[in-house]
Amino acid sequence: MVHERGCRRRDRTLFGTAPATLTPTPVHDLGLLLLRLVVGLSMAAHGTMKLFGWFGGPGLDATGKGFTMAGYPAGEAMAVMSSLSETLGGLGLALGLLTPLAGAALIGVFINILDVRGLSAYFPPKGVELETVLFASVVALTLTGPGRFSADHVLPVLRESRARHALLAVGVGVVAGFVVFFLRD
Repeated sequence: MVHERGCRRRDRTLFGTAPATLTPTPVHDLGLLLLRLVVGLSMAAHGTMKLFGWFGGPGLDATGKGFTMAGYPAGEAMAVMSSLSETLGGLGLALGLLTPLAGAALIGVFINILDVRGLSAYFPPKGVELETVLFASVVALTLTGPGRFSADHVLPVLRESRARHALLAVGVGVVAGFVVFFLRD
């Protein structure tokens, strides 16, 4: 830019150019749909394994005992809370319904999953690579939003202030996850 003296004035934007407005394409929205369905339905199925014993899962009693053995107080209550968070958060993510809230529920769960599993190894057999990838996917979907092929797309309040809701959801998920984390012996 040139001002009245003929000197070049510095552009005050971060990288010297005005920010580009990104317009999502149908392919972008299709990619988000695929990611939401795979991650969301995987988490929902995992939650129902704990909650109802579906898909060969342990069921609520065994899950409650597992929480107690992992040092959580009130293992059965923790099992219900975790199972419902995974099931409802996963379904919300898959449908793109209240995505920030679904993301917050799953973020809190993943903080505790990573704590229980430990961070001593990344790769199998005792690593957390799968949990880390799923956690990153949940955070990414919470931040980016579900795309046009979602229930949230028809909810104006979630379309209008996407960034604020996304950042708030990540913050709530982290705080909730650490509150539960600090309850553990």
